[in-house]
Amino acid sequence: MNRINNKLKANNKLLSIYFTAGYSSLEDTVTIIQNLEKSGVDMIEIGLPFSDPLADGPTIQASSTQALKNGMTTKLLFEQLKDIRKTVSIPLIIMGYFNPMLQYGVEAFCARCQKIGIDGLIIPDLPVDEYHENYKAIFEKYGLINVFLITPQTSDERIKFIDSISNGFIYMVSSASVTGSQSGFGTEQTNYFKRIADMKLSNPQIVGFGISNKETFTQATEHTNGAIIGSAFIKHLTENGVDKMDEFVKTIVK
Repeated sequence: MNRINNKLKANNKLLSIYFTAGYSSLEDTVTIIQNLEKSGVDMIEIGLPFSDPLADGPTIQASSTQALKNGMTTKLLFEQLKDIRKTVSIPLIIMGYFNPMLQYGVEAFCARCQKIGIDGLIIPDLPVDEYHENYKAIFEKYGLINVFLITPQTSDERIKFIDSISNGFIYMVSSASVTGSQSGFGTEQTNYFKRIADMKLSNPQIVGFGISNKETFTQATEHTNGAIIGSAFIKHLTENGVDKMDEFVKTIVK
């Protein structure tokens, strides 16, 4: 069974951390992953930097821009991760835009992911229908879970279709805006969390966008299986480097 599925079965309030590969220094990638696992996070999303990250807020955009300036590429990321399963056992997901994967070759990209031990992909700009028609068989051939995003504006019909072709978890975007931290969730967002919970979907749900502290993590996981923190963690990296990740994680799940 895929590591993502195993983790979802074992933990009902999962904490996933996103960071941008190649930020803040080009060679930080493996150290960040190792330190995050030691800090007790359940899953890690490795951001593949892209020049036009439409879904990302200013913090992640800035980290992506810097990572590209540092020299991060798809090929280099794979090279950095080639031995990652010798030291890390938690699920690893690559989150990125589809263009770099197309340039690399979709099947070649998936094959490389399988070889180094990547468990899944999150591709915000890959349409669900296009994935289902053209790429689902390739992803499944290499044992990769493709994680789809839904928003408060996604129709119930669409959500049910996404649920029917998913085999891991559904990424619940907390709002229609870009990524970035906020102080708390309002009534509209909590009602959205409840609405999705009441649909009794086959796949677990994990919330992303706007999770930055213990309060928002608790709110996000009241009706879901976990939450993803990105921008707040990158700000922590910017201010503290790679050595104090346990302090950050403890502020979320203490």
